[in-house]
Amino acid sequence: MRLVQFKMADGSRRVGRVSDDGNHLHPLEKTSTMLELAEAAIAEGASIASLVEKRTGTVKIDYDQLLRDGQVLAPVDHPEPARFLVTGTGLTHTGSAAARDKMHVLTHGEDAEESDSLKIFRMGLDGGKPAAGQIGIQPEWFFKGVGTCVVPPGAPLPMPAFARAGAEEAEIVGLYLNGPDGRPYRIGYALGNEYSDHVTEAENYLYLAHSKLRSCSIGPELLIGDLPDEVRGHSRILRDGTVIWEQFLSGEAHMSHSIANLEHFHFRYPMHRRAGDLHAYFFGAAVMSYASGVETASGDEYEIQAQTFGKPLRNRMVSVPDEGLVAVTQL
Repeated sequence: MRLVQFKMADGSRRVGRVSDDGNHLHPLEKTSTMLELAEAAIAEGASIASLVEKRTGTVKIDYDQLLRDGQVLAPVDHPEPARFLVTGTGLTHTGSAAARDKMHVLTHGEDAEESDSLKIFRMGLDGGKPAAGQIGIQPEWFFKGVGTCVVPPGAPLPMPAFARAGAEEAEIVGLYLNGPDGRPYRIGYALGNEYSDHVTEAENYLYLAHSKLRSCSIGPELLIGDLPDEVRGHSRILRDGTVIWEQFLSGEAHMSHSIANLEHFHFRYPMHRRAGDLHAYFFGAAVMSYASGVETASGDEYEIQAQTFGKPLRNRMVSVPDEGLVAVTQL
């Protein structure tokens, strides 16, 4: 079951269930937002899937037309964007570890000691998938931003003037809502382009936090239920309509950490269990164009697709003007 959050022509919001043909949406009755649907599921002690079954109407809307008209929204959002925390973890896939280590070698030479990136990746291989009910090894973690950094499917991904680069990171994203008692509930999964600045990160590993403070995109569809162990598809970069790079692979079968382990280490912090907050958690990328030596440019289009998640996530990178010095005013 897959859901899409969108706007009608009059500006009102709806949630639709993707039809069997994948090209139409069935709007849910009495459901304006995904947040509202998740809150109802928690309040009723029911699954989202069971509520969707009850609320699915017979009306059909042209899904492709909504995408063309820019009416499809991120799968979830919050009326108070600061209460939508966007975070993630890296070094969960073999490819990501190799890419990080490549940056280390380029900077410090072939004879350099093993990088911290490879060390923490090996730690994940050894203890990232504990038995059910057990706690495994702690993963890497980063803060990306709040709800204002999430751009809808089809919208531009801004590259700040101060950025050294902007490159895709095709990932699976877990989306969560904390209940009234602070208990975290997983709403579902979506495709995401985590989009970060690997050139800045390569200058010094301590710049990793800065390199992640960029926009991202999630969607267009929300997968309800279990995530397959393997998710195959494609992550493409198109320049003037021509594909210049293409790869994609994800799912727990190709990860050094279980999703449950990643979730534990994120939500163990009380600040991440504040009642009513939304969370988007990026699970890490298996492959990245940067590791293949691709230099992206303004105007490049990113396309991420996997059959499990329906329609592709597309965004074009666009340079934004330099804001110059940001000065603080004394009160």
